[in-house]
Amino acid sequence: MTEGTLVLAIQGGADNWSPQRWVERFNAVAGDRKVVLLPDPAADPDAVHYAAVWKPPQGVLAAFRNLRVIFNLGAGVDALLADPTLPDVPIVRVAVDDLTGRMTEYVVLHTLMHHRQQRRLRDDQARRLWRPPAQWAASAVTVGVMGLGQLGRDAAAVLRRIGFAVVGWSYSARAIDGVECFSGGDGLAPFLAKTHILVCLLPLTPDTRHILDRRLFERLARNSPLGGPVLINAGRGGLQVEADILSCLDDGTLLAATLDVFATEPLPADSPLWSHPRVTITPHNAADTDPDAISAYVAEQIARFEAGGPLRNVVDRARGY
Repeated sequence: MTEGTLVLAIQGGADNWSPQRWVERFNAVAGDRKVVLLPDPAADPDAVHYAAVWKPPQGVLAAFRNLRVIFNLGAGVDALLADPTLPDVPIVRVAVDDLTGRMTEYVVLHTLMHHRQQRRLRDDQARRLWRPPAQWAASAVTVGVMGLGQLGRDAAAVLRRIGFAVVGWSYSARAIDGVECFSGGDGLAPFLAKTHILVCLLPLTPDTRHILDRRLFERLARNSPLGGPVLINAGRGGLQVEADILSCLDDGTLLAATLDVFATEPLPADSPLWSHPRVTITPHNAADTDPDAISAYVAEQIARFEAGGPLRNVVDRARGY
């Protein structure tokens, strides 16, 4: 048998995302490597070399003194990094083409929904009203993308090809063809001042927690052909101050919002976000990646690592992503 057990520490999920389904797919790609679903008291902790995890209970990985690599089964690693007992080994995040493509689909879908006034058309249909609205060109709308990693860069490039004006912001300087890029604290205000539709794809770090607040929304461009600024958050729930989103929608600081992520998930049934007429809610599925692609990605990374090659998409713990 291949040396080194792969343990799975996975919380939540149903049907195709259930922990047992992950065992089946990792067994299918791991060859003769032993795959163990935690908790399993019969597992030999000293034999464990790899862990594939999603929001594991804090402390569960500390027992594996021979652990070499942790693979996070989603793009966000904030829940994992919050564990003070986490072993000091490389953490690899998921970065597969399938995930990137799905996130870009989501961003483009909801940008177009707001741009083409789909909510108004839907309401008119319900009232049997034939009322074609005046429609501006995509070039009249500036989409601002916060977070210019792999996901943000791909979304920005596709939005540009559709015809939108696109600006981008990130903590460190980036360069993207056809996109005016801003960075750092000094670049945030001029970025916001140009933005009609704000797309947030930032990771959740101590620096970005609650960045989507009233003070930020008030700095968005006020000359949008849509009638006001729009927020699309498909990053992390901890980025947003939900009370500020609601109050800004009510007083006109924001025109509308699409939210895929929330401070508490699932979103509680009593949250006023559910019933707000200018909020579109999706159940954290913007980049609901094919799990078979993820398991194959992990297996390929392990094979390369054991052959002496480098790991890809290793998390910088100091930066939080």
